[in-house]
Amino acid sequence: MRPAQPSAPGRFRAALAESPPLWWSLLYFFCLLCGYYVLRPVRDAMGASGNVADVFPQWFVSWAAGAGWDLAGLTLQVLFSITFVAMVVLQPLYGALVSRFPRRVFLPAVYLVFIACLLGFHWMFDREWSGRGAAFFVWTAVFNLFAVSVFWSFMADVFDNAQAKLYYGYIGAGGTIGALVGPVLTRVLAERVGVDNLLLISAGFLAACLLCIMKLRPWALRSEQARGEASGEAAMGGSVMAGIRLVLSDPLLRALAMLMFFGVGVGTLLYNEQAAIAKANFIADEARTAYYANIDLAINTLTIITQLLVTRWLLRRYGIAPALLLPGIAIMFGFALLAASPLPMLVAAVQVLTRSSEFSLGKPARETIYTRVDRESRYKAKAVIDTVVYRGGDLSFVWLHKGLAAFGSATVFAAGVGVAGLFLFSAWRVVREQPPAVVGAPTAT
Repeated sequence: MRPAQPSAPGRFRAALAESPPLWWSLLYFFCLLCGYYVLRPVRDAMGASGNVADVFPQWFVSWAAGAGWDLAGLTLQVLFSITFVAMVVLQPLYGALVSRFPRRVFLPAVYLVFIACLLGFHWMFDREWSGRGAAFFVWTAVFNLFAVSVFWSFMADVFDNAQAKLYYGYIGAGGTIGALVGPVLTRVLAERVGVDNLLLISAGFLAACLLCIMKLRPWALRSEQARGEASGEAAMGGSVMAGIRLVLSDPLLRALAMLMFFGVGVGTLLYNEQAAIAKANFIADEARTAYYANIDLAINTLTIITQLLVTRWLLRRYGIAPALLLPGIAIMFGFALLAASPLPMLVAAVQVLTRSSEFSLGKPARETIYTRVDRESRYKAKAVIDTVVYRGGDLSFVWLHKGLAAFGSATVFAAGVGVAGLFLFSAWRVVREQPPAVVGAPTAT
């Protein structure tokens, strides 16, 4: 007779007891995403502003008007385009920082730069600078991707592959809780302290991230010693453009880049068409707000349940293959249904499935792979995939949607079936290209 298995809370308490760095990792990801989600409603409000003068600097508004651009109808497309350019420009600077300085320097430096930027935006918002909306929108997008990418790179230093399969689901749940708390803080405090002071609250959460980095540093050193890896306390060296070179030359990294690109494509097509469908079916602002709020609540609820109850078990027993492949199959099926019947509630259901499977299964599965690659791939190539490739996908598919939308929702979702198929193919390539040790044979629980 098999012994009774511990409950989910029991397994979580046991994991915390056996792994002290798990505490700090949970707190780190909670603070990081909480700090970001305090800012996100501010960013989204600016991106959705109908007054281009509140978003772009006056010189750009005048230039666009002279060029015959309908800037009000292209606000998001322009912002996404600027964001992609910013990612491309910043990538060599990040590569130089990672190459020339040890981890104890460049890791805190990334967060200190973000804190300094928040203080600068606080000053700009207080003085109502022209163009602050576009600058903040672009900066927030850069901050989110770089900060989260650096976080998971550091986690791959702290935990080995076996530990990652045990703990990444829990760490992801900590981030999900932060993503829930952040908007609540914004809703409660926005009118009381003002939008500009929300930026200071976010900066406080990033300062807490710095504390977690310092506390986790000894554990990263021990993990590197146990794995026989070069210490992150020494500068990595290499070319500042090594990340791009690695992505182009390494089959596994190319597959991961494809997976990111088409995964973003699926999400972007669905998000943009959902906005059009919601606008057509829910006339009142209150009804649209409730529709989106219910979707976000369902996404976060399903995500955290899956992270706590399924992710750890699935990764330990079957490896990453089902965690990467099953979401792709489900998304293809969902888009096929939407092509036949794009009803608002069905769109909402597919959105919940898409985003929750990415946060709870796809993301932890991908991140475990980086525990088994070298440090240059972990920090440089991963940053390229998580930032430039990600925003390249955003840019490509936000403009693709603009063209497809002219033919109706059925056309958008039919094209989405093809994109979802490429996403699934990319996931299969990742599973095929990774070393057998990463795939892992089924293990007993």
